[in-house]
Amino acid sequence: MDAKPKRRTYVENGDGGEDLVLATLIGNGEDLGPIVRHAFEMGRPESLFHQLKSVVRKKEVEIEELCKSHYEEFILAVDELRGVLVDAEELKSELASENFRLQEVGSGLLIKLEELLESYSIKKNVAEAIKMSKVCIQVLELCVKCNNHMLESQFYPALKTVDLIERTYLHNIPMKALKMAIEKTIPVIKLHIEKKVTSQFNEWLVQIRSSAKDIGQTAIGHTSSARQRDEEMLERQRKAEEQNIRGLGDFVYTLDVAETDEDSIVKFDLTPVFRVYHIHACLGIQEQFRQYYYKNRLLQLNSDLQISTTQPFVEYYQTYLAQIAGYFIVEDRVVRTARDLLSANQVETMWETTVAKMTSVLDEQFSHMDSATHLLLVKDYVTLLGATLRQYGYEVGQILEVLDSSRDKYHELLLGECREQIVNALGNDTYEQMVMKKDTDYENNVLSFHLQTSDIMPAFPYIAPFSSMVPDTCRIIRSFIKGSVDYLSYGVHTNIYDVVRKYLDKLLIDVLNEVILSTIHGGAIGVSQAMQIAANISVLERASYIALLDLVNKKLDGLMALTENINWTSEETPQNGNDYINEVVNYLDTILSTAQQILPLDALHKVGSGALEHISNSIVGAFLSDSVKRFNANAVLSLNNDLKLLEDFADDRFHSTGLSEIHKEGSFRGCLIEARQLINLLSSSQPENFMNPVIRQKNYDALDYKKVGSICEKFKDSPDGIFGSLSTRNTKQSARKKSMDVLKKRLKDFN
Repeated sequence: MDAKPKRRTYVENGDGGEDLVLATLIGNGEDLGPIVRHAFEMGRPESLFHQLKSVVRKKEVEIEELCKSHYEEFILAVDELRGVLVDAEELKSELASENFRLQEVGSGLLIKLEELLESYSIKKNVAEAIKMSKVCIQVLELCVKCNNHMLESQFYPALKTVDLIERTYLHNIPMKALKMAIEKTIPVIKLHIEKKVTSQFNEWLVQIRSSAKDIGQTAIGHTSSARQRDEEMLERQRKAEEQNIRGLGDFVYTLDVAETDEDSIVKFDLTPVFRVYHIHACLGIQEQFRQYYYKNRLLQLNSDLQISTTQPFVEYYQTYLAQIAGYFIVEDRVVRTARDLLSANQVETMWETTVAKMTSVLDEQFSHMDSATHLLLVKDYVTLLGATLRQYGYEVGQILEVLDSSRDKYHELLLGECREQIVNALGNDTYEQMVMKKDTDYENNVLSFHLQTSDIMPAFPYIAPFSSMVPDTCRIIRSFIKGSVDYLSYGVHTNIYDVVRKYLDKLLIDVLNEVILSTIHGGAIGVSQAMQIAANISVLERASYIALLDLVNKKLDGLMALTENINWTSEETPQNGNDYINEVVNYLDTILSTAQQILPLDALHKVGSGALEHISNSIVGAFLSDSVKRFNANAVLSLNNDLKLLEDFADDRFHSTGLSEIHKEGSFRGCLIEARQLINLLSSSQPENFMNPVIRQKNYDALDYKKVGSICEKFKDSPDGIFGSLSTRNTKQSARKKSMDVLKKRLKDFN
């Protein structure tokens, strides 16, 4: 073997260190760009080129040495590579064969795969189609359901179904044609429903207007029945009080059971209104319906307020007023039950319009009426209308004021009718004393008008001191008073007694007096007839005083009813009288002052005596009242103060009017004797003396023992009463209590 050549080292035109650095950079694969750029910038590219060549030569020497050192390994590697090439050819041949077989198998599988993918695609399309079909079926089922609701006029369920389709299904419908058809149909359905329910509401408008008259008449009928029951109750109460006051025994009256609220409810159906309003709310157009309702009801009201020009008002006033009442009863129910369909302000506006129209109509119709009966009939129905609508919260004061402003017209008509009746009564009178053959005639012509001169029933046939003119005139006067009271009742002003008295004075002075004078001065009567007329006048004068006294006593009843406010078991000793007594004295002062100016002294004495006697009976009746369960000595002292005030007033008026000069035995104070004796008895330290006939005749002759027994049972004086704080008087009170107990026992034994 040849010896290996020695390595040569070349160092040419450069620093061996720089070549080493350059060779290291190249070996490390670093970027030589900066070095090349630097060489050119320094103007020494040849040196760099020389260095690069030197590096190349060094690398070539290294490669040559490496190849020489690995020559044998290289030859072996080449031989091995040739063996590998043979194996590779064999492998290639095998791979080609396997590839052929794989291609044969893969082609069939590829066909199956394509078929499988196609099946998957079909399955997906079928599933999607099924899903779409289900949605369409659900929508179509809802559409069928909606159609069924529409056919059955069940509009609210139909709207709910449409709303469900819109909110849940419409945007998910996969079929464009179906979706467009439904979108197009929904507004048509809603419009159809709106028209249908509006048509139903229009039918209700017609029905409720035709029913308004019956509704109003029913409500007014309830009011009339309630008023009649109240009047009957008051009449029974008045009779009971009269019986108690007169001491005619126990008189029991009961109150009828008032009708229940359910019975007094006027029934009518607002369901169609609620349904239609709810449908409009579901459609989102409730405001449109509110305006529609108000507009149409206002049109109906304006039509209802129109009066007939071909029929007299008196023939249809009940229908006219009942229609109005029914209208506003319906509107009141709508406001309270139909939420915000109708506002209270709208109803108030309609009511103000109605009041203005009604007052105008009533004013005009009253001015044209020529019959007091017709005017009274209309007035009564108007007051019933007012009372009915007041229960529903409507202000009816202006309507009632029309009645008050027409009272002069009514009384003028009534006076005219009475004048005609009195003229006929005097014209038909024979001016001969009436002969009554049986007790019914006596009751109808004498007792009914308090014309009797004795409480003893006379023997029949009875010859009256007056002719037929007297009872006929009394009937006319009574009818006038009743007609006047009927018109003034239930109006704006509650104090009707002064008004009735004013018109009664007109009847007596301007009508009766003038007719009698005309008859006397007419020249058609003789002396005997004139004498009978004079006798008749005397009887009529007395009957007129009784009628006047009845009016006064009714007013006093109202004032004396305030005794119910007395504290009957007060623990405090009263110093002054009760409040009611001042009103009583003021009223008596007014009555007697007026009577003194227009009545003769004898009549003045009758009026004053009757009024004071009535007050005395009322004081005794207060002790007997069922509302007073018990009373003590303080209550007795309180009423004693009241009675003293009345006695002082009675004495003052009896002397100031000059009655003391002509009625020396019958003073006004004497009319209070029953109340005075009762107070004295209850204040006595020895009340058991009442059972002593001599003492009773002397001090308590005006008292009825039955009344005294009932009153004493209520007298429950307490130990801490009047004398409780005075130890020196405790013994007196104890003795007084024992004495009262003795009186109670004796009265029970006596009974």
